[in-house]
Amino acid sequence: MSVYVKIKKSFGNFVLDTEFEAENVILALLGASGSGKSMTLKCIAGIVRPDKGRIVVDGVTLFDSEKKINLSPQERHVGLLFQNYALFPNMTVEQNLYTVLKKRSGAKNLQDQLNLLLESFYLTGLEKHYPGQLSGGQQQRVALARIMASDPRIIMLDEPLSALDSYLRWQVEKELTDILGKYKGTTLYVSHNRDEVYRICQKVCVINDGRSEKVSSIVEFFNAPPTLASALLSGCKNYSKIEKLSNDRVYAVDWKTDLKCSAHIPDDAGYIGVRAHRILPIGSKDECLNKISCRVLEVRHDLFSVIVTVVPADADPRKEFSQIRMEMPSLEDDPLRPGDSMTINIPPEMIMPLRKRMS
Repeated sequence: MSVYVKIKKSFGNFVLDTEFEAENVILALLGASGSGKSMTLKCIAGIVRPDKGRIVVDGVTLFDSEKKINLSPQERHVGLLFQNYALFPNMTVEQNLYTVLKKRSGAKNLQDQLNLLLESFYLTGLEKHYPGQLSGGQQQRVALARIMASDPRIIMLDEPLSALDSYLRWQVEKELTDILGKYKGTTLYVSHNRDEVYRICQKVCVINDGRSEKVSSIVEFFNAPPTLASALLSGCKNYSKIEKLSNDRVYAVDWKTDLKCSAHIPDDAGYIGVRAHRILPIGSKDECLNKISCRVLEVRHDLFSVIVTVVPADADPRKEFSQIRMEMPSLEDDPLRPGDSMTINIPPEMIMPLRKRMS
């Protein structure tokens, strides 16, 4: 089952302008709060009508502004799981499921279908429980079972783990991954949590200030994000504005230094990014291509690592991107102190050229 979305919707000063395509995968719509992720799902579900564009799911046109097609939410047969699961609080588990099964198949084999759903979603024994008597993970499984009972063309999950306490998230995420793994169609997974996306999804579409970027694989997204917004969402901590010197050299404006890069530098690249665990401390006399003399600003210890923030000798520490963050294994006898001098190496292959936004 496939999905194709190309829509625009204006909300005053905010414009949603998204385009993506996916087939039989879990596609993450990743972005900051307010970027337009949930609104995209509502447009697909028929809750919100786009100003223009086209939405096609499993070969069926749900919306086409030029052809004047706009199916009702009931006609679209898409499954949208809200953050609060939207179960009927005055109905038991089996009653919540029966309401959907009856609409789909009338009175045929209802008990057999119900038993299959209960078994598939690990709900056997909870049939007579009300939503208020269930854990967060159990409520989520009931909501997913109800969606699957409707035989949806596509599943859409709107930050399904965000309402859970931290101690529940890991177990519920595992159960959710198992359930989605059995679904052979396309799932759209809205999140702003990169770690969650990395573990659950196969592809990513970044939505930044209402605009979508090109769909990429999980590996591509984390190893070579194309834009500054993508790199920020992927967890990269270090950036500098750049001036391109050649196809493999840049001047890092915020770090006040020339750098050699293994990756080709596009003409429209405006920044570089370097992950914190890819920056290496070296001796001041060591030879390397991208050696930078720095001053230590801060040393913070985690349980198994040390986070060192430095600033290049000629850079202004007050500027937005001038500080460089390093993450290294924790040392028992760590001599580093704020104010110390430190020389670092940024390997050319670890520098990621970044566009300001996709054209």
